[in-house]
Amino acid sequence: MDKDILKLIGRDKELFEEDIKKHEKELKDIIGNSSFLVIGGAGSIGSATVKEIFKRNPKKLHVVDISENNLVELVRDIRSSLGYIDGEFKTLALDAGSFEYDAFIKNDGKYDYVLNFSALKHVRSEKDPFTLMRMIEVNILNTEKTLIQSIENNTKKYFCVSTDKATNPVNMMGASKRIMELFLMRRSLEIPVSTARFANVAFSDGSLLYSFNRRLEKNQPIVAPKDIKRYFVTPKESGELCLMSAIFGENRDIFFPKLSEKLHLMTFSEIAVNYLKMKGYEPYICESEEEARELVKTLPQKGKWPCLFTISDTTGEKDFEEFYTDENVIDWDRFKGIGIIKNEPIFEEEKLERFMNEINKMKNDLEWNKKEIVELFEYMLPEFKHLERGKYLDEKM
Repeated sequence: MDKDILKLIGRDKELFEEDIKKHEKELKDIIGNSSFLVIGGAGSIGSATVKEIFKRNPKKLHVVDISENNLVELVRDIRSSLGYIDGEFKTLALDAGSFEYDAFIKNDGKYDYVLNFSALKHVRSEKDPFTLMRMIEVNILNTEKTLIQSIENNTKKYFCVSTDKATNPVNMMGASKRIMELFLMRRSLEIPVSTARFANVAFSDGSLLYSFNRRLEKNQPIVAPKDIKRYFVTPKESGELCLMSAIFGENRDIFFPKLSEKLHLMTFSEIAVNYLKMKGYEPYICESEEEARELVKTLPQKGKWPCLFTISDTTGEKDFEEFYTDENVIDWDRFKGIGIIKNEPIFEEEKLERFMNEINKMKNDLEWNKKEIVELFEYMLPEFKHLERGKYLDEKM
């Protein structure tokens, strides 16, 4: 699967192959003598990281995820490909924000490494104030809660996945992850933390590329923006980058893939064309949703597939991706394929406290609106320029 994905995104070599090979013995030694809790571990990035940990025989590996179905598939996948480990491997269908999860942590809770992949990751999740509050709950409040629990249980290291959209954020999802990073900075005075920012994970759950498979299965048109360029990594590469950050990241480090000739920008429409050709179809460009829906009834039998390539005009879509800013201090030398943002524990206690107080008040009152939350985000992040266009991805095919 990953080889096919590499071909689709225009590469013939994995990004972190040399770094993993160079540090393999150290990875095996550390993981083989350590215990792990992976929160949100059944999603695309979490499960890729779980497999990287599992194949190096950890002493204990517990995986928590809100999706019971994804956990079942993760276990089937691991048993069918990697088999078994000497240590304890257990999955639990729990919401990290729930009292059941808190009871689970109280009952066990002793881990060398806690890795948090739980996130609302879609830009479209800011379309209404209620899903937006859920994003804050998952991306920020649950991170703060699990950080505190890790400190209380003397965890050696806490890792939390971030996103390239946290760099100069223009949407609420990216801004929520940037605020999360500020909470991480504060707790870094009590526990070593690290994180990772990376490009789009090709064919990750819920992604546009993932939807290409669903559209073909359901005999529906392929739709993609033609003006949005993105960097792509494979699921395996996402797991490797997160593992490297969790194990080797120093306190407050943010790992990211180095941009090079191996990692180049591609439009979603270019990948759609590559994808259809790989599946044996010639793309047929349509002018409207109606035309695409009509032609999908007849074109596939002729070896063609209807596509609609559009201009992006929805809220929160960033024109380009970036992993760091000019103000960041970058270590370019430690790894061949990985850059590292080095951070001082810079945060404003007063802002973090006000953020928590205002969000908690909204939750207790069961009343808030999007404007209030946007203004609070802008207070937290003076650089945040929310891109509101009044139109959301759910309003398009």
